[in-house]
Amino acid sequence: MLPADRFSRFIDQNQLFNSGSKVLAAVSGGTDSVLMAHLLAAAGYHFGIAHCNFQLRGAAADTDQAFCRGLADTLKVNFHTINFDTEAYARQHKISIQMAARQLRYHWFESIRVQNHYDAIALAHHQNDTIETILLNLTRGTGIAGMHGILPKNGALVRPMLFMQRQEIEHLVTANNIAYVEDSSNASTKYARNKIRLEVIPKLKELNPSLEETFERNLQHFRELETLLELEVSRQRQRFTEHDGELHLSVDAVKNLKPQRLLLFHLLQPYGFNQEHVDSIIASLDKHAGRIFETTGYTLLLDRGELILKSTAGDILSSIEINNDTAGVNYGPYRLTLLHDDSPLIVKDNPMAVSVDAAKLVYPLSIRPWQRGDYFYPLGMRSKQKLSDFFIHQKVPLHHKNQVPVLVNGNNEVIWIAGYRLDDRYKVSGKTKKVTIFELYKTP
Repeated sequence: MLPADRFSRFIDQNQLFNSGSKVLAAVSGGTDSVLMAHLLAAAGYHFGIAHCNFQLRGAAADTDQAFCRGLADTLKVNFHTINFDTEAYARQHKISIQMAARQLRYHWFESIRVQNHYDAIALAHHQNDTIETILLNLTRGTGIAGMHGILPKNGALVRPMLFMQRQEIEHLVTANNIAYVEDSSNASTKYARNKIRLEVIPKLKELNPSLEETFERNLQHFRELETLLELEVSRQRQRFTEHDGELHLSVDAVKNLKPQRLLLFHLLQPYGFNQEHVDSIIASLDKHAGRIFETTGYTLLLDRGELILKSTAGDILSSIEINNDTAGVNYGPYRLTLLHDDSPLIVKDNPMAVSVDAAKLVYPLSIRPWQRGDYFYPLGMRSKQKLSDFFIHQKVPLHHKNQVPVLVNGNNEVIWIAGYRLDDRYKVSGKTKKVTIFELYKTP
């Protein structure tokens, strides 16, 4: 007799799917997935069977595939199958065979689900799989998120067998004379999960014969702790303030985080920062400003009592050429326009516009980011100054420097640090006959 009522009750309690749902059951041919298929049938659910042949075990893999096809015929449900060249995929993507098989099957399951309008993909993980996952995560250092084990539902993926232990599954299969095929690779300890199942867990059960029940109780605590952590991280995230697309968090707020390392890691993890980044950031809090921490896509700057987080997407700006007949060019978030005038007009009280002695311009000009070694003669001064020093004196934040447009003459001299200062050599004087007016606009 199959426990169809317990099966349906677990599905309802965890809202995995409802009685009218169409479910795609992933079946390998082993005891766990075969029993799941029989339970789905016994409980009256509308489902189909999906089977992957990874072509890793020769004729045995073909036998498994044929068995699953026969099971679908017996249960009178639709059957979906595919053959993968798993080894070639692993070589192409430079990943392990296990990871290749995982990527291939989940991608295919989802494509079958969408194409055939299934509501959920049922996987046959049980309580012992959860224990193995937690122990694996402990060895890999995945943090508290790795301690909640296998969740009953994750998007379209559902696991309706998590209420059962492996021993009960094996008993039900034997008692009900349910046929199955055994994957010989399950007995190999070359895979980390198998090593834990075959060698580690038996030793732990010697210490605690009720290991499964103990883990199930611990899982509840871990999941509740994770919920508490998520709530606290969400509360602390409100301390971020946004300015021009950047996120700012005061150093004092970081110092007051308790526990500091854990909360800062979870605040920054969505932006690609790892535990090593977090340790370095914490170690830098009481040191001089200017430290920069980078991930793929984000930069974190420690600057004047704040952590400033910004996306680096679109940060790299190239040099743009400007000719004598150019009316205007777009440069990052700006537009630079040119106006030629036959009078020595001087623009005043507008830091985003400047009048330049036209006779001193050597075309083509260019507009570009500052470069190391750049210098100019600030308006009103006779001595030159490096742009890096100028930015420091102007208190331009480090992460803004690369966004400042620099207008450069054809002879490689800096004409204008747009929005900040004209080079004294290009100012309008009593000898000026014609001017070129450059004006910078922030584009919408």
